[in-house]
Amino acid sequence: MMVFSRTWSTCCPESSVGRPSFVAEFGLWDDRQAAAAEQIEARLDDVDLVRVVFCDPHGLARSKTLTTSAFRTVLRNGMDFSPGPLIFDTGHAIAVDFLSEDRDVGVAEILGAGDFVLVPDPGTFLVLPHGEPRTALVLGDEYLRDGSPHPLGTRNVLRRVCARYASRELTPVVGLEVEWYLTRLLGGAPGHEGNGFGRQGTAPRVEAMNAGYQFNLDSYSDSVGTVTGPLAMLLTNLGLPLRSMEHESGPGQVETTFDPMSALDAADAMLLFRTLTKQTCARGGFHASFMALPGLPGFDPSGWHLHQSVLNAKTGENVFATGSTRDGLSAEGTAYVAGLLARAREFCMLAVPTVNGYRRLATDFALSPTRMDWGFENRAVMVRVLGGDGTTHVENRVGEPTANPYLAIASQLSAGLEGITEERADTHGEGAGETLPQTLREALGCFRGSGAVKELLGVPLAACLAKLKASEAARFEEWSAGGAELPREVTEWEHREYFEIY
Repeated sequence: MMVFSRTWSTCCPESSVGRPSFVAEFGLWDDRQAAAAEQIEARLDDVDLVRVVFCDPHGLARSKTLTTSAFRTVLRNGMDFSPGPLIFDTGHAIAVDFLSEDRDVGVAEILGAGDFVLVPDPGTFLVLPHGEPRTALVLGDEYLRDGSPHPLGTRNVLRRVCARYASRELTPVVGLEVEWYLTRLLGGAPGHEGNGFGRQGTAPRVEAMNAGYQFNLDSYSDSVGTVTGPLAMLLTNLGLPLRSMEHESGPGQVETTFDPMSALDAADAMLLFRTLTKQTCARGGFHASFMALPGLPGFDPSGWHLHQSVLNAKTGENVFATGSTRDGLSAEGTAYVAGLLARAREFCMLAVPTVNGYRRLATDFALSPTRMDWGFENRAVMVRVLGGDGTTHVENRVGEPTANPYLAIASQLSAGLEGITEERADTHGEGAGETLPQTLREALGCFRGSGAVKELLGVPLAACLAKLKASEAARFEEWSAGGAELPREVTEWEHREYFEIY
């Protein structure tokens, strides 16, 4: 029997597991996380593998799978991770220069594709119900080697926004309402033909689950129920506050909603929901896609409606309902909505980040927003106000389901808080009725010209996102012979680019 030497890992422990005592050295956990880490260590004997996951700028989960023995070290030391997910666009084309100093992005550790340190957040540890091998999943946060949050990490952007709310003794509350498509895989090649850096292969071959276009028809709900039923139980058993699964308009289009959560919990839940839904469906021979409008006959756009309210941190009262002035919306609520409208064009790319996503914002689709406006119980506008008394909240209907949840939620909460802070009042004034961006290129122009974007994200992340999206838009324009405008029908480029990965 061969016995392998452990000299390398003993002499150079930082070679694959971050830096000894990285968490303790830089004080990266609070008391709650430290207590959760102790509970995790007590459970690791019942786990074989641990997937350490983070959310890349595109909103996709990236991970490494570790043995339990390796994870015991990574838990407190962190883990080295390549910056590849931070520099590739959605088609895996290199968009951020890592071979020379990129002065726009300005993160020195990217030079030469140097690793960053990914630190598990113990509060997100989940044991997955997949049987053998026994596998757990934990979300992580990105750090530079000096212990500071990585400037290109997105989870920390939302943390900063939540801290701004806390400084004003306010607590944002977020509810998720997400549409997506369930289809049946037909087999065939895995889509590798013609694939490469900046070139996506053929999309999966699928067939629709039903004919669609009978809204909330119980028989159609039952036609997808063999998949969505077990999926609902899985999500519930993992602790996600699932509220409903229902059949939408399109063929096999599903809407999933969750109970209100704290902002960070909501973003984590969105990442986990999308990731686990795709993986669970694939295990059963099905394909789940959160692409806004797949290039399949008769499919309808899918949206991500983000429900939002704000509580007084001391009293727990809903500030959108307190001191109501007009149809149940308080002055603070009115100001919040005004903030959403004022920043809608600048922040649009964070809620609608793909070429394909802008198809939803066209006038072809009556219940998708095209203009920056709001109304009570009105599904034809960008911001719908609903509820009453203590349940008053707003629903921003602009987002597509592929969006990075940390950036999408952070941008909307930031815009709303700005409205409250500045006591904006005329929500049908500034920007009201103005058209939302109609293409990714147009949204990118609004994004690049915004000081609010740089303040929200920081200059490095703002520059990085601009490069990633410029690369994506340029590849589409090259494919479509130089045109940024969307053809009437979903293109093969879009379907290849997004249908599988999202």
